[in-house]
Amino acid sequence: MQSDNTKKLRAGSQFPDIQVQMLDGEITSLGTPKNGHDWKLVVVYRGKHCPICTKYLNQLEKIKSSFADAGVDILAISGDSKPQLQEHLEELVDISFPIAYGLTVEQMNELGLYISDPRSEKETDHPFAEPGVFVINAKGEIQIIDLSNAPFARPELEALAEGLSFIRENDYPIRGTHG
Repeated sequence: MQSDNTKKLRAGSQFPDIQVQMLDGEITSLGTPKNGHDWKLVVVYRGKHCPICTKYLNQLEKIKSSFADAGVDILAISGDSKPQLQEHLEELVDISFPIAYGLTVEQMNELGLYISDPRSEKETDHPFAEPGVFVINAKGEIQIIDLSNAPFARPELEALAEGLSFIRENDYPIRGTHG
């Protein structure tokens, strides 16, 4: 059952300041762009137990230059532990964008994500976030938000990259802000 602690983030609102752990020990702000970019793409994935997530992250690696060309930095994160992420990296094809780990249930709730309990210990050993994609603009506002309650529904990455180029080139406004 969905926790009452979950809040719905709105397009155009400030992305929350959430500190996350990187494999090298660095603590970083989830929504803050790096690598000379002024926008950020945050991809929340379910974890190493999810083959669809592995495929999605591998696809993201193949087209990450399209995001870079649009001035968009990338970070992926899950609720997996450090050992789970280290194991998962063996299944990912030469991922060069940063992946954080240890997203807490409280942080998942702060992001408004759907959260699932594992079906068995074979799946994983902790509650995990269902997929979420956030695009944060240079003002720290949520330009695009996409949340799913199942692994099968996620934004198509090439279309998202093309859309972000269009948004940036045409000063296209944040959509979905009425009311």
